[in-house]
Amino acid sequence: MSPNASTTPVRAMLVLGTRPEAIKLAPVARAMAASPHFTPLVVSTGQHREMLQQMLELLHVEAKFELDVMRERQDLAKLTARLVDGLGEVVHAERPDLVVVQGDTTSALTGALAAFYEHIPVAHVEAGLRTGVADNPFPEELNRRLIGRIARWHFAPTPRAAGHLTTEGVPEAEVFVTGNTVIDNLLWVLREGTGRNHFRTGLRRVLVTLHRRENQGDTMRAMGKALRRLADRGDVEIVLPLHKSPAVREALLPELSDHPDIRIVEPLDYLDFSATLAGCDLVLTDSGGVQEEAPTLGKPALVLRTTTERPEAVEAGAARLVGTDPQVILDAAERLLDDQDAYLRMAKAGNPFGDGHATERILAQLAEDFGVDAAAAPTPNPLVAP
Repeated sequence: MSPNASTTPVRAMLVLGTRPEAIKLAPVARAMAASPHFTPLVVSTGQHREMLQQMLELLHVEAKFELDVMRERQDLAKLTARLVDGLGEVVHAERPDLVVVQGDTTSALTGALAAFYEHIPVAHVEAGLRTGVADNPFPEELNRRLIGRIARWHFAPTPRAAGHLTTEGVPEAEVFVTGNTVIDNLLWVLREGTGRNHFRTGLRRVLVTLHRRENQGDTMRAMGKALRRLADRGDVEIVLPLHKSPAVREALLPELSDHPDIRIVEPLDYLDFSATLAGCDLVLTDSGGVQEEAPTLGKPALVLRTTTERPEAVEAGAARLVGTDPQVILDAAERLLDDQDAYLRMAKAGNPFGDGHATERILAQLAEDFGVDAAAAPTPNPLVAP
């Protein structure tokens, strides 16, 4: 142990409220709980309450604090107010050494604000993602920009994300390229081997996830029609884990619920979703996290959005940004199903988002900055040139 190293564990409050936050902060929470150098205090805001409770158990994460902020169809202003109030009380009472937030949700933004109001430093996991359009995706793009003005540690998943931050004026000494913790968690889950693949036939297997606010309404209904036409081929099985959002269900169920080759299932727990992703041939998604997970498993991803804050996957050739036009979506999916060369180019493109050691790098940096004698040096990052 170095002579100046602290022996007092760092009390880190981890704020999470949605399924993606739970997935991406779980490896950080597990690693902190297993380390003598950290004491994790997990706060569950309940932003995705029904999806979150079982998820945390499956991921071996224990929430010390649970907030009850959700109301039926509440607007963002009311949700934000409740979260700032509830998180502010917890941060004020606990006085952690730092607050850790992830990504770009309302829980992340309000967690950062609550910490700032109490003069507690903030670590931002998955920092620096940008589309360049302030209201697309809404409200996530603005959320992550605002967190970028608050955070002390910016743990960027890729060099591009780090570059966005330094261009915006964040000091280079506060930006760290780590890879994405979603890869750490995906590899952990697959090693556990307890998930269930929800595809049932020997047809070509297409996994679909749709939920984004900006796609809801007529746009999502048109996407549903495109998916139905894809299933009409007769050689495709579509599995669609249906988001709990009433707006998503109102758009998709009328279009898809009675097709024999479309399996609509309730939202899958993370273990089953990972196994189903590993078992598919092709992914159609408007999710951010799936764009990062699919390349790890060699699954081509068609991104059903007009913008993406993860252009690295597109540039690497592992994903393609196809927009929301139903005919374009159908044409892109059929090309990959019918053109083996095009399919293999995407499947073999590789993953630009990390190597499964992002958590180690995050904890090593925090330990160094808090004067804790961590047992090992950070794992070298292949995303950063020596």
